[in-house]
Amino acid sequence: MNISIVTVGKLKEKYLKSGIEEYTKRLGSYSKINEIEVADEKAPEQLSEADMEIVKKKEGDRILAKIPADAYVIALAIDGKMKTSEGLAKDLESLMTYGRSKIVFVIGGSLGLHDEVLKRADEKLSFSKMTFPHQLMRLILVEQVYRAFRIMKGEPYHK
Repeated sequence: MNISIVTVGKLKEKYLKSGIEEYTKRLGSYSKINEIEVADEKAPEQLSEADMEIVKKKEGDRILAKIPADAYVIALAIDGKMKTSEGLAKDLESLMTYGRSKIVFVIGGSLGLHDEVLKRADEKLSFSKMTFPHQLMRLILVEQVYRAFRIMKGEPYHK
């Protein structure tokens, strides 16, 4: 299985980079994982609804350009379906069983994902009803994908 994470913006925080590198290294024995960063759109703090839509559209176009046509796309969205770690493992295993070898997780920028990206997604996944920084979500996502593979393989992992 090839897993990609398409995300908006460069990761700058060393502690997040370190955590992501650790889980990416651990994942290497289970799956190929590829992180793809697309540029975030520069925008002032206060934006009108129309300006927010323009920013999300530009970022969305960059995201969509990085998604292969045959990929199964999981968009991280606050209104997505919540799953347990075991549920995520079961769903990833099911995708592998039915020949979906390219999985793309998408993490939007600070304003979220454009509707076109959400329409392209095969499913929306939520980790919480709370809002988290998109950079932190990268670390949480990689850890949960690693945990899912441990669960799939019947290997121990702390609860």
